[in-house]
Amino acid sequence: MFRSRSKDEKAPTEKVTADLSKQPRDPEAPKGRPTPKRSEAQTQRRRAQSVPLDRKEAAKRQREARRADLTRQREALNSGDERYLPARDKGPVRRFVRDFVDSRFAIAEFFLPMAVVILVLSLFGNANRSLQNISLLLWLGVIVLIVIDSIGIWIRLRKQLNERFPDTPKRGAIAYGLMRTLQMRRLRLPKPQVKRGERP
Repeated sequence: MFRSRSKDEKAPTEKVTADLSKQPRDPEAPKGRPTPKRSEAQTQRRRAQSVPLDRKEAAKRQREARRADLTRQREALNSGDERYLPARDKGPVRRFVRDFVDSRFAIAEFFLPMAVVILVLSLFGNANRSLQNISLLLWLGVIVLIVIDSIGIWIRLRKQLNERFPDTPKRGAIAYGLMRTLQMRRLRLPKPQVKRGERP
């Protein structure tokens, strides 16, 4: 007696739609799309069956292609072959920056060996006060020398880049060069293509 009318009205309509969906479609009624030819239906079935195999094969091929690209890239980093270098190392500007840095002595490239020596001195310095003072002075001196040398490289490199590549975009090239100076020469990738003292 106190039931709402909306619920009573919804219930019969839901039953009717459920009954309609269960009823088979009249064969004479149009289905809204043309019947596919037998050959088309067969090709669709074959394609549906072969999809998982194709997907696995495609993934396998993709992995092999990626592996081949990485191998080619590694070889290019050793040989300096421009075609297969990573994007950050490609182009004439980056090549010039590498040659410019590799042709010079940079104090920053000896940072790691010097840091190890200073660390050893500071460890022994705990027992000996004078050794600790020497290690601190060495540490300060190395940092100051690296900063001065890096500023000099930055100024010279920017001047050379502006002269040689006036219309080429040079964004990030100087930072790329300064980061290269921090690596020891024999550990640099791509491998140096010029000797020390040989101007690019």
